[in-house]
Amino acid sequence: MLKKFGHAWIAAHIPHQGKMCLLDCVEAWDELRIQCRAASHRNLDNPLRANDRLNTVCGIEYAAQAMAVHGALLAPEDTAIARAGLLVSVRGTRIHVPRLDDISADLLIDATCITRNANNILYQFSVSAQGLLLLDGRAAVVLDADLITSGDAT
Repeated sequence: MLKKFGHAWIAAHIPHQGKMCLLDCVEAWDELRIQCRAASHRNLDNPLRANDRLNTVCGIEYAAQAMAVHGALLAPEDTAIARAGLLVSVRGTRIHVPRLDDISADLLIDATCITRNANNILYQFSVSAQGLLLLDGRAAVVLDADLITSGDAT
C-alpha cells in the first residue's frame, strides 16, 4: 500500500514554507517519478499571483517543488535533510493555457527523472488538470547547491 505524504510532511521536507509551499500531497512516487496534487492555484492569496491572476509559467514552480519532494523521498533514511538543490535550467517548455487560477480542478504535477549523476538531475515535467495538459518541459537541477554558492564545493 502506498503511504500518502500530505502537505505537513511536504512542508517539513522542502525549503518552501507557509503559502509558498504549494503542494497538497504526493499521489505516487518511485525512484524515477513523482506525482503530486495541488489546489493552491485557486487561492486568491497564492504568493505567485500577479495582477489578479496566476500565469501558467508559475506551473514551473509547482514542478520544481515536486522535484524537491522527490529528492526528499529518495534521501537515505539516516539523513536529517535531503541534499539542497538548485533549479538551474528550464528547457523545451510548452504552455498550453494562458493561466492557472481559472482551472477549477486540482493540478496534477508529474516529474520524471530522465538522467542523473552524483550532482545533477534532469527531469521531464508536466502540469495537468482533469486530463488537460497545461504546461510541460524539462528542468535541470544541481544538487548540493548550497556548497556551490558558498564556494566550498570541490
